[in-house]
Amino acid sequence: MSKSIKHHLTDDLLMAYAAGTLPEAFDLMVATHLSLCDHCRARAESFDAVGGQVLDDQAGSVAMSDASLAATMALIAQGAPSPKPARPGCAVLPTPLQDYVGGTVADIRWKSIGMGVKQAILPTTKEATARLLFIPAGAAVPDHGHQGMELTMVLQGAFSDEVDHFARGDVEIADEDLEHTPVADISEDCICLAVTDAPLKFNKLMPRLFQPFLRI
Repeated sequence: MSKSIKHHLTDDLLMAYAAGTLPEAFDLMVATHLSLCDHCRARAESFDAVGGQVLDDQAGSVAMSDASLAATMALIAQGAPSPKPARPGCAVLPTPLQDYVGGTVADIRWKSIGMGVKQAILPTTKEATARLLFIPAGAAVPDHGHQGMELTMVLQGAFSDEVDHFARGDVEIADEDLEHTPVADISEDCICLAVTDAPLKFNKLMPRLFQPFLRI
């Protein structure tokens, strides 16, 4: 899978993921990409190793609570948690996304946002928003800019814009400097995971009017 992925996550995002400082929506994006991309997963593991070494170096200066042993023994006495029932496999949604959707593509609760495009907002914390997007083959998302960062990862099909062509596993990183019009390939409907930390800036009137209701 990784050999076909051309567009990867940045070191800054992977380091923030390792440090646990990203909003939940961005954590979900990183975890989903890592489940498909060997290249980024190896880089993320190297950052985890560095962070672990830093903690080891500091461990001697951190005092443990007198109640630490008792709390640990209490957790052991509770026994192992019951395993979750296995979910059916899904060729489109990687495991991190299945946990948020509650199943497969068939379980996604799509809502129309116009021109055949649909979305499903995923439950995350308020610092950023995560949504699944369904773009019919050959259809376009209205041209827009950004007030913050938007990460878009292809799960099915592909899309093209002013930057490049993006296929399964690819992540497009957009910021305030990018205005684009993503268009799904004509060969297949496109499904993407998109996360944003600020509202988009649509250039046309109709998308702007509906934007507050669609939470885009």
